[in-house]
Amino acid sequence: MRHNFTQTMTLAGSVQDVDATASTFSLKARTGDVFRVLVGETTTYQVLTNLDQIGRDRVPEPTASSGDDIPRALTKYIVSGRPLFVAGLYQLDGERERFEARTIYLLHSDPGRYLFEETHWWLAQVTQMADRILDHLFDQRRSYTIDDFAKFYRTNLNILGQPVDDDVQESAVLSRLLYDLSTAFLITGAERYFLAANAAMKYLREAFRSVSHDGEYCFWAYGRRRHEEGEKGESLFFASQGPDDIGTIPLYEQIYSIAGLTQYYRITLDTEVLEDIRRTINAFQAFWWDPPAAREKGFAGTGGYYSHLDPVTMRPDTPALGDNFRRKNWNSIGDHIPAYLINLILTLEPLPQGTGRGYFDALLHTCIGILEETTSLIVEKFPDPKSSYVNERFHDDWTPDHTYRWQQNRAVVGHNLKIAWNLTRCANYFHMRAARRRAMGKATEAAGDDDRAARCLGVARQLADRMATVGLDVIRGGIFDCVEREPSGGMPIQFAWGATKDFWQQEQGILAYLVLHGATPSDPQYLGLARECEAFWNLFFLDRERQGYYFRTTENGLPIIDGQYGMKSSHAIGYHAFELAYLAHVYTRAFVDAGREADNGFCLFFRLRKSSIQTSINVLPDFMPPGRLSIERIVANGIDVTADKRPANPDDFQIHLDGLDGERTDGTISLVVQFSAIAPTGA
Repeated sequence: MRHNFTQTMTLAGSVQDVDATASTFSLKARTGDVFRVLVGETTTYQVLTNLDQIGRDRVPEPTASSGDDIPRALTKYIVSGRPLFVAGLYQLDGERERFEARTIYLLHSDPGRYLFEETHWWLAQVTQMADRILDHLFDQRRSYTIDDFAKFYRTNLNILGQPVDDDVQESAVLSRLLYDLSTAFLITGAERYFLAANAAMKYLREAFRSVSHDGEYCFWAYGRRRHEEGEKGESLFFASQGPDDIGTIPLYEQIYSIAGLTQYYRITLDTEVLEDIRRTINAFQAFWWDPPAAREKGFAGTGGYYSHLDPVTMRPDTPALGDNFRRKNWNSIGDHIPAYLINLILTLEPLPQGTGRGYFDALLHTCIGILEETTSLIVEKFPDPKSSYVNERFHDDWTPDHTYRWQQNRAVVGHNLKIAWNLTRCANYFHMRAARRRAMGKATEAAGDDDRAARCLGVARQLADRMATVGLDVIRGGIFDCVEREPSGGMPIQFAWGATKDFWQQEQGILAYLVLHGATPSDPQYLGLARECEAFWNLFFLDRERQGYYFRTTENGLPIIDGQYGMKSSHAIGYHAFELAYLAHVYTRAFVDAGREADNGFCLFFRLRKSSIQTSINVLPDFMPPGRLSIERIVANGIDVTADKRPANPDDFQIHLDGLDGERTDGTISLVVQFSAIAPTGA
């Protein structure tokens, strides 16, 4: 029995009943636990705000209210069934316990709605973030050059967005910024973001690209550092300087070096960029891939990709690699899918029209092979019947490695949710491909795709269901970080270090549960979990004073800003918040608001270079369940061309560009595509 115990605590749940005379209400958490909450003179009520800091409190005054301020505010803001978060003080003294609310957070002025499901929410968030990043790096510039990025771009920025002593420029982090800028343009059409993305693309290719002697392979240097004093020039680091990867060429850094290029290609159809992507993928296949034929080189030949190469021998089996000798891991297998693979397949399938179909066909064939192999390996090798969490690191014969440095036998919750998210996306792809093959009379191939989809979705649901209880904070909301895969001491969760929550893992949970809701609309649990995760992100991870986001919070949602966690940009910070804003916007419009009149629509923006080999563009925003989206309107260079350019087949998202020789002075085509979502049958 404890005496005089006090603790700050955050609670998440829904209101069960209100007792205005006692100034209390009961809050039911997802666990089923009910907390009695006391409000008082110092209790404040806040309606969720975005990065724009606009006050959104539009809660109407109660029709009949007491003259006392405390019960009047209570009856105004607290109604039965309303979801909310409460931050306050929990006290325990013997048999007596008490929870006093200090701040009550509402998610909308309407008890039945959520502000993060409004049409503008994620657009405002991505605009605020993109503007502030560009302001940090380039002050008030509104146009950008390759020299601007050479001079001003920095990987590391402090909490105020200012450069720190370390002036390194990392290739993979610059590529992530290119993803951010391209994505911001894709969903807003703002010219500033396109101009910055164009300059970032040019600097990335000029400063970090290394093409092999025969022109077939492309590698990306880790980073550059300028000499500020004395010797002029720069130092180029080819091998990684990351603590787990120092002196090696880790595959995940090469993967993320083309993440931004792929998103940029998606909005521009720049064939020079696509050629760099193709040559980088060639390098993946030639140096990191471990197919059966690789046994001739002395490799295991068991499939998948090695995680690290020795920069001297360019092999994964050199003893100089140390702990990374002949290893495979989640990043070397699974990161292909979200970083570049899905976005690249979306642009290449169906094959673009024009004279380059053979070129596109060969690249698409390689990409589909990678998708099929990586999804199969994740389904077969990663789940562990002895644990609620997947295995993440392996020897090259697929024996789990539970001795690697910091990870040991530990799980990163976000990786489990990332698998659930991406396997669901891939299940959507295989379902779409099955529908196409069935229409072509290829029943056997269609059945195989349906089986692939079922296996992907089965593992995704299994992981998402498990994480709901052993990865998510069932009392406060939010997603935990690193835990022991085999907890001891009788508790359902054993934390490796602290019960902290990191920004990128919130993204994985939000997108996993949103896309699962889209794939299984008859199952209501995933939408509830998505909303719980979205609420925690939008309440506690947004840095409203600096139009950014925090890397890490405590279990209660308080930001941690010590040391590296206070950085606004670093090796670990970037990209995921923009990926979240883009896909949460698309998934919400397509899966949550489908059928709600105008709320089920959204637009994507493209700025296309004229191509001598490509005369069409594929505009599907993500791997979607068949029959869930339609193209409503197409505008090219300000002219509505829907009647001429909208595909006759509603499941076709390829727009032909012939005849759209634009009137823009730079010779590009400005294309805006408006989509509408279709509610699933029976939903």
